[in-house]
This record gives sequence, C-alpha cells and structure tokens, in this order.
Amino acid sequence: MASAHDDKRRGQKTARPAGPGKKPLGFWAGRRGGRGDTTTFNRRTRILAAILAAAIVLCLVKLVVVQLVHGPATAQAAADSRTVTEILPARRGEIVSSNGAILAQSVERYTIFGDQRAAAAFTPIPCTKTNTSVCNAVNGRSVQGTGPQAVAELLSPVIGISVQTLTQELTGTSGYVVLKKDVVAAVERNIEKLNISSVVGATMTTQRSYPDQSDMGALVGLVDSEGKGVAGVEEMENSVLSGKDGKITYQQGADGERIPGTTTTSVPAQNGGTVTLTINSDVQWYVENAIREGEKAYNAKWAIGVVQDVKTGELLAVADGDANELSAEERGPRAFTTVFEPGSLGKLITTAGLLTDHDITTSSRFEVPHDLVFQGLHYKDAEDHPVSDWTIAGIVQHSSNDGMILASQKMSLQQRYDWIKKFGIGVPDGIGMPGTSVGLLRPWQDWEGRTKQVVLFGQGYAANALQLTNVAATLANGGVMNEQSLIKSVTVNGKTKDMLHHKQTRVCSEQTAADVLNMMASVNDLYAGMEKVNGYVSAGKSGTAQVADPQTGQLTDTVADMLDVFPYRNPRFAVFVAYLNPDNTWACLNVGVTAMQIGAFLMQKYGIPESTPRVDAIPTNWADEDIPGDGVNKQ
Repeated sequence: MASAHDDKRRGQKTARPAGPGKKPLGFWAGRRGGRGDTTTFNRRTRILAAILAAAIVLCLVKLVVVQLVHGPATAQAAADSRTVTEILPARRGEIVSSNGAILAQSVERYTIFGDQRAAAAFTPIPCTKTNTSVCNAVNGRSVQGTGPQAVAELLSPVIGISVQTLTQELTGTSGYVVLKKDVVAAVERNIEKLNISSVVGATMTTQRSYPDQSDMGALVGLVDSEGKGVAGVEEMENSVLSGKDGKITYQQGADGERIPGTTTTSVPAQNGGTVTLTINSDVQWYVENAIREGEKAYNAKWAIGVVQDVKTGELLAVADGDANELSAEERGPRAFTTVFEPGSLGKLITTAGLLTDHDITTSSRFEVPHDLVFQGLHYKDAEDHPVSDWTIAGIVQHSSNDGMILASQKMSLQQRYDWIKKFGIGVPDGIGMPGTSVGLLRPWQDWEGRTKQVVLFGQGYAANALQLTNVAATLANGGVMNEQSLIKSVTVNGKTKDMLHHKQTRVCSEQTAADVLNMMASVNDLYAGMEKVNGYVSAGKSGTAQVADPQTGQLTDTVADMLDVFPYRNPRFAVFVAYLNPDNTWACLNVGVTAMQIGAFLMQKYGIPESTPRVDAIPTNWADEDIPGDGVNKQ
C-alpha cells in the first residue's frame, strides 16, 4: 500500500540521468525553470561582467599612465635616438699683408668616414639610363658583389686607397670609422656622386694654410691641432681670427639620412675676421732674401732685418734669416723676442742727450786718445788712432768710446738712464707680440764699475731690434717717436677697424734730431767707398757688441748691427740689420752692405727722387776746420 510519502514523491518530476556522451552543466548546472536557477545564473553573470569590467578599467588606467607619465619620456627617448647635433665649424680668418698678399688662410677640408654595419648590408644598384641619381658606379663602371668589398671598389679610385685596405676598414660592427682625413672639396664631391651616403659620409673641417712659404712663418706664427693660435700674429690676434662655431640639430633615419623637416635648431657659424698687417709682402720678401744671403755669405748664426716707415711707425718688414727652422714659429720673430747690447748704436742716444741737456754743441772740441784711463779703469777705441781733434760729430763718425766718456762727464748716471728710457729701451712697445722682450736695463742705482761708462756707448744694457729701429726712426722724424704698428686693421662681420698706433712722443728737439742725423750721414760718408746707394745720401750708424752664449754664459758671441735712414733729406725709412757671429773682422761693414742693398730696393720700389749733393755736414775735426771753439776739452 502506498504511503502518503510515496504519493508526494509521485507528484514530483524525476531528473533524467545523463545519457551516454552527456556531461553535467557544471557552473551553469541547476534546476531549469525555477526562480532559484535564474537568480543563480544572473548572479554569476554579474560577477563575470564585473571581472571583465575591472580588467578593462585596469587596462585603461595602464594606458592612461603610459600615455601621461611614461609616454613623453618614451617618445623623447625615441626622438633622442634619432636626433643629431652637428657642429658647423667657423672658418678661421685670414692674415693678409698691407698690399693684399694672403699670409695665412683656412681652406676647406673633409674627413671621410664609413659605417661598417651599413657596409655589410650594402648591395650596389646597377646603373641604367633612368636611375643615375641612385645607382652605384665609378667611372661609368658598375661593381660586382656586395658588402664592404663592393663599397671599397667604388670608393678606392676616388679616395686613393687600395680596395684591400678599404675592405678591411669597412669590415666590422662599428658605426663610425675614419677612412681618410684632409680630403679636398673636389674629392668629397666625387664621393657624393657614388650614391653611397648610407655607408660613407663626410665631415667638413678646415686646415690652416700659409701660401707665402717664406721666412714670415716666425712673424705670422701657427695654430695648434684645435685651430687655436699659439705663436706670432696667430696668437696675438686669436680672438679676432677664431670666429664662433655654429650648430644644426635634426633627426635622421636608420640609414643615417636626414629626415626632411626635422631641423629644430640652426645657428650659423660666424667666420673669423681678417687681420691686415702693416707688412708689405714685397719689402718683406726682399729683406728676407737679403739677410739670408748675408747670413750665408758671412757664416752668421742668425740674422734680423727690419724696415720701418719713419713718418707713421708702421713696420714694413720684420724678417728672420733662420725662420724656416722647426722652432722658429714657436719662438716667434727674433726682432721681438731676442735682445742684445746695441753696441755703438747707443752712441746716438748719448749724443742726443748731450746736445739737449749739457753744454755740448756741434762745435765743442775734444782731444781724444786711443787709450783712456778714467776713474781708475782702462778704456780704448776699437781702432788705433793718435790723439785726435774731434768734435762730437767726429766722435760719432769714428765711433770713439773714449770720446763719449770725455764728452759725458757732466751727464749724471740718472740722466744717462733716463735718455735710454726716453728712446724706448726697457719700455713695452704696445704691439703685444707674444714673447716680446722689453730689453734689459737695470736701475742706474745698481750700476757698478765699468757699467757707469759703457752705457754711453751701448753696453751694459740690452734692446731688441724693433727698439733700435725706432731710435733711428725717431731721429729721422724730427725727434718725435711714433709708437710702432704691426697691425694695420681688423675686419669683423664686414666692419673694418683701424688698428694703427697714433701715439707720438717728443724725445728731443727737432734741431737735436737734425744734428744727430747729420752726424749719421757723415758716418756713411766715411765708408761711402764700400757702403752707399748710388744717387742717394743716407745716414747710418754701425755697432758691435759682445753677448753671452746662451749655454755657457760667457761673452763669446758677437752681434754686428747697423741702423740706416733713407734718404738723408726728407727721410722715409729706417732700416735695421743684425748678424750674430759673422766670421769677418769687418762685420760692421758687412752688415752695412746688406742695409744698403735694402735701401736701394726701397728707393726704387717707392720711387724716391735722387738726392742732391750734401753740403751741410757738421765739421768732424776742429783742428783742420776753422770753427769756433767753446773751450770744451776734457783731455
């Protein structure tokens, strides 16, 4: 008998067992059709949707973070990897002579480099009639093969390096390898025609060139590997000549080519200015050759030649006989850097002082012996002579040391010192050449023994060649000293600035200068048989002095020097020549011969009218000349 429980069970539907091949519904399994089944399904769907939404939000947040936080940095890093800043080198300015000759200039050169990685992937494009702008051929011939050797076969005949060497250089993994330096522009343009810019490139540089291959190297100077002036005018005017580099920033593709339209910075280079010297290249050339010939003929250790315009102070020539030595450019021009005793040239300074400050006149009488004992010390003249009846002009003409001592007894030590300074010895010249020496002149309080007297005839102190040249130029300019000039002008960014020195200082009266110049003309009259310029009267003074050997310090070296003024009337030029250790006893005459050669050239070049005969000579011997005496006779 069925129970009520059984009846209840009969009222329910019995779940069918899963048939063969059927699987339970798992997560989705449940009672079909009932409210509980729907609730469960919806709840599970919402959970899944929430998970998916959270994942989407998380991705969006991550995207925002990448875009806003890391995006700019990532983009910048990518841009930086493509960005190239190229320096645009400024071209160093020119140094030119006053007559337009180029003495120093920078010429365009290129450094050729290759990319080994690009070379490895290189495949040449054969040339046809329609692809000449992109194909690869050299001298009309296409190349075979690929890789570094193909590049080398294209490049070799253009760059002048063997195929084997270039192949080796282009093999590897480096993105930059230098193939050749200092390539001229024409070769660089031929490389461009090969259409291999993805493998081979060029960087422009400049190289300093000195077209005038002469002794002016010591004066012009030189630059270092960085293009900076380190000697001579190159160093002195480095700030004007250097210019300022520019730059350009752009992005490049993987093949190294510039991406058009990506230039972000472009600053053009400012080329250096032009420095114009007072030097006349024609005069410089002649002086260089003249002193070089004399240096060789007289077996001198070195030679110096200077020409100065007496009216303006402009230096027309500053020459070194041995300036082609390797060290010449580094040490600078000897006319600025080397000092020596003036020797008898110093008598011109003393004479100007005597005629200005004391009772000495052109008619003063002196009895001058060959040997003189003064204040317990012995002095003598270079040439033997009996006691001579000389005026101050005679003392200068015969270059008498003893006569200078006798004439200068009233000149105090301080006055002697002051006159040497007045003529520019021991005083900066205002030019500013690196390595310039102002000379050696001790304070008069430190003078001892013989120094007190020998300064009267150019010993006991030292000067450079330019200072001595200006002594003669001052006398030729009526006693007014011009500050010497080497730089005539500088031109920067198209604007020219006058650089001549216009400072003038009166050193002595016009009459004193004329009298001393007159005495110098009598010196040249004395040696007119050996030293003269036909058709012209000149005024000069020679000198010799012992100088210390730089190694031993002993007075074993001799400088022979000469000052000349051309012409005597209406002077235009002061000429200085010096030789170290010439092997001739009459070295001063040899120096004079060179000076006369230079003077003859100057008279011809500048078209100076010939001189009229000289009739104004100051008497040199008072006994033979009927001239009034002033009672001055200290012997």
